Amino acid sequence: MAAVAALLSVLIGPAAAQAAPGESRPVYSYDHSIRESVWVDTRLDGDADGRTDRVAVDIVRPAEPAQQGRRIPVIMDASPYYSCCGRGNESQKKTYDDRGRPVQFPLYYDNYFVPRGYATVLVDLAGTNRSDGCIDIGGRSDIGSAKAVVDWLGGRGRAYTARTGGTPVAADWSNGNTGMIGKSWDATIANGVAATGVKGLKTIVPIAGISSWYDYYFAKGAPLYDSGPDSLADRVESPDAQKHCAAVQKKLADGAPRTGDWTGLWTERDYVRHADKVRASVFMVHGMQDLNVRTRHAGQWWDALARHGVERKIWLSQTGHVDPFDFRREDWVTTLHHWFDHYLMGYDNGIDRAPMADVERAPGTWSTDRQWPAPGTRATTLRPRAGTVPGVGVLGTAKAPHGATATFTDNPGLSEADWAARIDERTPAKAGFRTAPLRAPLRLSGSGKVTVTVTPSTSTAHLSAVLVDLGPDTIRNYAADGEGISTLDKRTCWGAGTPGDTGCFQETAADTQKVGYTVFSRGWADLGNYADPRKGRPLTPGKPYTITLDLSASDHVVPAGHRLALIVAGTDAGLIDPPASTPKLTLDLSRTSARLPLTGGAPALARATTGAPRYTAPATPLDGIAPPRSLSRMPAAG
Repeated sequence: MAAVAALLSVLIGPAAAQAAPGESRPVYSYDHSIRESVWVDTRLDGDADGRTDRVAVDIVRPAEPAQQGRRIPVIMDASPYYSCCGRGNESQKKTYDDRGRPVQFPLYYDNYFVPRGYATVLVDLAGTNRSDGCIDIGGRSDIGSAKAVVDWLGGRGRAYTARTGGTPVAADWSNGNTGMIGKSWDATIANGVAATGVKGLKTIVPIAGISSWYDYYFAKGAPLYDSGPDSLADRVESPDAQKHCAAVQKKLADGAPRTGDWTGLWTERDYVRHADKVRASVFMVHGMQDLNVRTRHAGQWWDALARHGVERKIWLSQTGHVDPFDFRREDWVTTLHHWFDHYLMGYDNGIDRAPMADVERAPGTWSTDRQWPAPGTRATTLRPRAGTVPGVGVLGTAKAPHGATATFTDNPGLSEADWAARIDERTPAKAGFRTAPLRAPLRLSGSGKVTVTVTPSTSTAHLSAVLVDLGPDTIRNYAADGEGISTLDKRTCWGAGTPGDTGCFQETAADTQKVGYTVFSRGWADLGNYADPRKGRPLTPGKPYTITLDLSASDHVVPAGHRLALIVAGTDAGLIDPPASTPKLTLDLSRTSARLPLTGGAPALARATTGAPRYTAPATPLDGIAPPRSLSRMPAAG
């Protein structure tokens, strides 16, 4: 206790003294804060037991405002992971004392924000930890259970002191202003609740969040994972839910066929279509090399919010599936503090007028843009054609002559890393096209598309398209276990603490690797979805088909002296499943093109590709980072 007291004197005193005017200060006691649990009635009966489900809500809030008759805003994280898997880089779980009262609140939100006058509310999604009901993977139960808590915080719902029976509890300490935050599945819930337009949700901070669950499992029919949402439910369900939720799991299995066809299950879990209902501001964070929740989710959600005029901000890192607390900690906590102060407490601190986008250019090095995608970005067409070396193509603006083709045979054992490493060689598993060394840097900012016309030799075929920066660089090692970070032994503290919840966390550092190329954007499709992105059909061998592959959002600068490459191939090993057959595919070059988001548009492309390069990258082995051979090592949406 003496150590904790010393820690508090170090952290709270100076922080209060140094806080800038116009921001919340750590003036409230954390160790004397109110810790309580309530069970909110969701008004749903997901487990079909004849009574409405109640979800467990653990709360820590400063005692002083309640004593003064003041109401406070809420920072809320609704998650399925509080007992099964934990949260954050250290997989922290909720803990309770012998009377069931909450002790440890995972992550730093409570330690940092409670002394500054916020309540932290952690919600067990229906069917998990101490909640009733059934988890349903982003559907009505998941979203409804979190929305019910927002309603209760705004005085529009019911809660009780116990899971069954108990005394009614009012959130009379809440001013009704709620901000939702979380990573992965938690972020997904924030997106889904915002898409309901619920009153009182003032802002969301989705970190690596899903925006449409179909796109988590499929890319235009191509399966991205070898299991369905029922398997994911099984991993997070409480023991009670495992006994009572078989019917819900069967609905998940039946509604998500591995054919990749769109069903009503996916419609219910598509939040993008309800972007027009979003009232909350959105501070989005995503790793551009996230191979779990891929950046397609960020790109399509961002674009939909933009169309409807939603206030928004974005950070794009070079990491994989990593929280900004673990790749840019000090700047992140400061920025998040200002964000919540503005949107939940009403401080005019300028965060809403600050640059919209922060992008990591090199490990630990960031740039900012007043808008995103970058101002002046235009969809610009590049085309593949045959080169002077057989089997090694050229990427430029000239259209290939009619009848020009390239062929490749699907090899499910090879990945984008294998293709990129041999871009300058004729290899049977890919069709590769690259520019000459660039005369000037070329920036790609946003989401692109690749349209191909291919003739398969079999009745099934999967396609991949990847963009590659060919040239030496030092990047975050996103395919390693830390997905771009290394965890250190040293700990630092972020806010106040108690013996059961110290607020101290292990430091991290960038895990980097020198490479000869960087794959920076990807897209996939089942060719059988050529006529309808939501429904596949058998192919006729020998018949040409045209399909567009959606590339994941990115923001990448190809430096002068490097080359930009487009690769079209079959199965991307470790990232999509192979088709039922092993087709040979003939690519019609005259009917294949890439529409890429180039900052500066066609004039910038002309400047970068005309004439001799100012700098030529030194000869180097084309070694890059190989994607994981299996996604099974990744916690799905975790």
